[in-house]
Amino acid sequence: MKQFGLDRRTFKILLVGYIIIALIGAVFLHSNWAHTTPITFLDAFFTSTSAISMTGLVVKNTAVDFTFLGQIILLILIQIGGLGYMSIGFFVYLLIRKKVGFSGRNLLKESLFYPSMDGLFKFFKKVLLFIFIIELAGALLLTMRFALDMDFKKALWFGIFHSISAFNNAGFSIFEHGISTYKNDIAINLIITTLIIIGGLGYFVLVELYFFQKKRLPNLSLHTKVVVLSTIILILSSTVIILALEYSNPKTMGNFSLFDKILSSYFTAINYRTAGFNTLNINHLNDASLFFGSLFMVIGGAPGGTAGGMKITTVITLLLYAYWSIRDGRVRIFGHEISQETISRAFVIAIGSAVYIIVAVILLSLLESHFNFLPLLFETSSAFATVGISVGNGETLSLCASFTNPSKIIIIIMMLSGRIGVFAFLLSVFKQDKAIHIRFPEGKINL
Repeated sequence: MKQFGLDRRTFKILLVGYIIIALIGAVFLHSNWAHTTPITFLDAFFTSTSAISMTGLVVKNTAVDFTFLGQIILLILIQIGGLGYMSIGFFVYLLIRKKVGFSGRNLLKESLFYPSMDGLFKFFKKVLLFIFIIELAGALLLTMRFALDMDFKKALWFGIFHSISAFNNAGFSIFEHGISTYKNDIAINLIITTLIIIGGLGYFVLVELYFFQKKRLPNLSLHTKVVVLSTIILILSSTVIILALEYSNPKTMGNFSLFDKILSSYFTAINYRTAGFNTLNINHLNDASLFFGSLFMVIGGAPGGTAGGMKITTVITLLLYAYWSIRDGRVRIFGHEISQETISRAFVIAIGSAVYIIVAVILLSLLESHFNFLPLLFETSSAFATVGISVGNGETLSLCASFTNPSKIIIIIMMLSGRIGVFAFLLSVFKQDKAIHIRFPEGKINL
């Protein structure tokens, strides 16, 4: 039986699939040829999970602790995570010209968050082309900039790695100290953030915007309008808030010029949306910024792309519901009414996310009692939303590098569930009750 029009079995297969790929990745990363310093299998599994879920939380320094082959494995995992492992399998089917059955097409549809079976094949081919062109363009631009500071071969590898990592909102970097050395570089900041924004919009939105721009589509869908508008509002508002909160903080941007303050605030705001790069020392952000960052990360990006979190469409739906409930009107936007099923699903996602984060952060605060609560909340939110930004352990590693093994397992679970989405995770974990055909009398609860 289906609920909300979705098949629980499909989500179970997706979740199990990502776990298997993460384990395979861990085996490779744990091999002697993949790392330069000792690494436990749990840390290899953690790193592999962080890559496949496009999170970016690191317990090992990617630039120092992994060989070139190890970095390639990480990049492959990031690309699989960004496209969806079912998409990779479907691509292989296309190459060998094998027919894909209904169950396979359904898995691909849910993996890409495509609304229906109609036009799925054409859509997938467009997505592959878009990803190749965008990542190639990003790699070329970054290579040209990095070539000013290093030899061309190294610049090419750094350009390819960071382009794929940025577009897939992964946040992995092969600079020993991240990209903080480029915090005042306009080119690097704009290229990285543009790739992050494009990846976070979702494949459906990208394809539709392309057709609309080419005048092959008369009107944009409601979904695309909501995603684009809310993305712009969130980017602008979060940039202003970060600038206001950190403007005078001497440990972050207090000593920057006004332009550099705006640039750093913009870069941080973009990366709060599930990317994980940082040019500021997150460990030195004040408490208000950390709390705001935790909330903003949980919102996340758009569905059907490389972003995580509750998704901006969920938040907008709930805000619209609250607004129109006060107005005593039907929930609507842009001349369209929002269905009750969509509203119900948004409530499930919001409440599930809240409970999920609360339980996780309480467990972490008990297991890691030597850390303050706010950094643990920040780390939990980052893992849940597959962001990857962390207050750190005082060096280049994430805070979870100092966690005990049970705490790392909690973070791993959060990253995996964040990859398929909290709603899909809840459907895949909880068993569905049998259909009840009896009608119960209505009861009243005072609110």
